[in-house]
Amino acid sequence: MNPTRPSLSELARESGERERARALHWEGSFDEYLGLVEERPALARNAWQRLYDMIVSHGSVPPGPERPLRHWTLFDDPEGGGRDAVFGLDAALDELVLTIRAGARGLGPERRVLLLHGPVGAAKSTIARLLKRGLEHYSRKDEGAIYTFDWHVDGEVIPSPMHQDPLLLLPADARLSVEARLARRHRGEYRLAIQGELDPVSRHTWRELSRRYDGDWEKVVGHVRVRRFEISEQDRVGIGTFQPKDEKNQDSTELTGDLNFRKIAEYGSDSDPRAFNFDGEFNVANRGMLEFIEVLKLDMAFLYDLLGATQEHSIKPKKFAQTSIDEVILGHTNEPEYKKLATNELMEAFRDRTIKIDVPYNVRVQDEQRIYERSFGRSERGWPTLAPHTLETAALWAVLTRLEEPTHANMSLLQKARLYDGQAVQGFGPEHVADLRAAARREGMGGISPRYVQDRLAQALVRSEGSVDAFDVLEEIEAGLRHHSLISNEETRRRYVQLAGTAREAYEQILQEEVQAAIASDAEELDRLCAKYVDNVRAATLREPVLDAAGRASAPDERLMRAIEERIEIPEARKDDFRAELMNFIAGVQREGRTFQWRENARLARALEHKVFEDRRDVIQLVSVVSTVVDPDARQKIRVIQDRLMRQFGYDELSAARALSHVAGLFARTHAPKAEPQAA
Repeated sequence: MNPTRPSLSELARESGERERARALHWEGSFDEYLGLVEERPALARNAWQRLYDMIVSHGSVPPGPERPLRHWTLFDDPEGGGRDAVFGLDAALDELVLTIRAGARGLGPERRVLLLHGPVGAAKSTIARLLKRGLEHYSRKDEGAIYTFDWHVDGEVIPSPMHQDPLLLLPADARLSVEARLARRHRGEYRLAIQGELDPVSRHTWRELSRRYDGDWEKVVGHVRVRRFEISEQDRVGIGTFQPKDEKNQDSTELTGDLNFRKIAEYGSDSDPRAFNFDGEFNVANRGMLEFIEVLKLDMAFLYDLLGATQEHSIKPKKFAQTSIDEVILGHTNEPEYKKLATNELMEAFRDRTIKIDVPYNVRVQDEQRIYERSFGRSERGWPTLAPHTLETAALWAVLTRLEEPTHANMSLLQKARLYDGQAVQGFGPEHVADLRAAARREGMGGISPRYVQDRLAQALVRSEGSVDAFDVLEEIEAGLRHHSLISNEETRRRYVQLAGTAREAYEQILQEEVQAAIASDAEELDRLCAKYVDNVRAATLREPVLDAAGRASAPDERLMRAIEERIEIPEARKDDFRAELMNFIAGVQREGRTFQWRENARLARALEHKVFEDRRDVIQLVSVVSTVVDPDARQKIRVIQDRLMRQFGYDELSAARALSHVAGLFARTHAPKAEPQAA
């Protein structure tokens, strides 16, 4: 054996696995469990309180200038490494958490079904999955510990089939005393209470032992062993999931359990609880959470079970009395199903016991882009790469399909999307965003699903043998719209195609700006131009001549100054004000003992870059005829621009060449000389 290699026991000790395993497999008497509850009153929480504490335990980010609502960290999927992170739904998630908080405090939501309502692909199932996964991991932590009990009678172990709280073993008069002690020791924002009755199996065992011991409670609970357990969806412990089938195959026993015919012969009666399988979804979800997938597709008989479960916290298994349950019931549904509910008078009772939480699509491009980055952000070896702004453009198109037309007459839909995204839009500011959101009635509840965009991105990657850019993806998007199964309205289809054109124009604008920046990013040329401009502005402001390197004096070059100022739309009437502001800015920098850098003044930097670009725009013209260019100097100019695009903006060689070629085509069309009118 290698003496330098640690043993398995040493590794277990170092990792703390042995201590964790010991804690997770704790077992003790009922009296020992009461001692644990005395030390940690939170063990007496109900399902709503446990779910709320689980969410809070992951932390949150409070509201701030860039985030108007609290952000709950659980929905970043910390347990899954961000695989199921939810983006851009802070409003819906905050409403959900506040509703769960109200239920934990016993204010009413604990007697309702939580209904996540929204379009397909809006992350409703993902939210439910994160809550379930969060409960699983929380139950393995000390602060989330949860306990149940078994009966040990005459060598037989009889588990509580619904993993009930051991405190339900307390007689009614003792419960009040224990609750009072819990209230004095508990520091949480909710009240701890012992509610519910034992399940039929435990009630049967209790009666048998009470007869044996003439009602001596202490001797009865002497047969109880309390143990810790873990919530697990896979093992159907503490989490249930129900998905409706067609009406002919729906059976309410899937929710409340069914008879075990093999055991009927053993116990002699079909009303003996030991001959019943308490394994319906309501049963297995006890102490945790039950998810109803497409809940509004349930048969009416199922809905009656659901109403009793929410309002009375009890279910009615076949042949048995009402049985207590303690669980959060969460359903989700899409728009068509909910509209049917709203118009069905027979569903009034269900609507009255439902808290609807709208889960819309993203209406911020940044958040939508993060969804796509999760799947396509990293290029796999051997696969085509994505050019810069490809995912951003796809996200922009998706968001445009979900936005309602702005109420402001001078605002375009693209400007609205940019405002929502926190970008600067001339003539509008952040104060307009609140008004736009208030005016929108159902924004984000319609439009294109992220799944469609992901499918088209995948298609573009599969078809390409090189780099994929936004033009490729927009082509795939438009082609797919012709056969999209969820678009039956031709007018809607045409609108989506038009919005693809809007996204294409926005992408072209980005390309032009980056190519322009690459062409104009000759640092030495910019420094020279800035020095020349500042010298002329200083002379013009002080009404002095300009001195060249040889000491010769000349008048300020008004043509040069205006050529630069016009690039940032400084009118003739405002030129003196702009120049004075610039001189004051430079003077302030010098008073601080620093050297003026033109990049510190954003407007001046933009003007200089525009001027250099105009002086060198012939490079763009060279690209449009690159196949016939043989001049090495011209080819070198083009290569320099491509290298800058790669270095400054993250293009690869192919996507840089495509971007430069496309902008050259745009430039040629925009600056082409107008044809002279022919003589009649």
